[in-house]
Amino acid sequence: MQLAKVVGTVVATQKTESLNGIKLLIVQKLTDTQAPNGDPFVAIDATAQAGEGDLVLIEGGREAALGITEWYNPADQAVIGIIDEVYTVTGKA
Repeated sequence: MQLAKVVGTVVATQKTESLNGIKLLIVQKLTDTQAPNGDPFVAIDATAQAGEGDLVLIEGGREAALGITEWYNPADQAVIGIIDEVYTVTGKA
């Protein structure tokens, strides 16, 4: 799982049948200090509740496809949770 932020949505006029009714979101991975990390990409919304500006947990690979009912789908990234708060510890332990 990785911390990310939803930065937009995708509108698709055609999708594979297994993704019908599933939102597509543009997400940006974040570092532990919530700085952008890499390029934004598209992920399915397995929560059905995430929206622009939300901090989310994402999962990649085959596990991403398992986040929705139609588990046999081509998803490679999925939003699997919405984060309410993030606590970080700085300095040496």
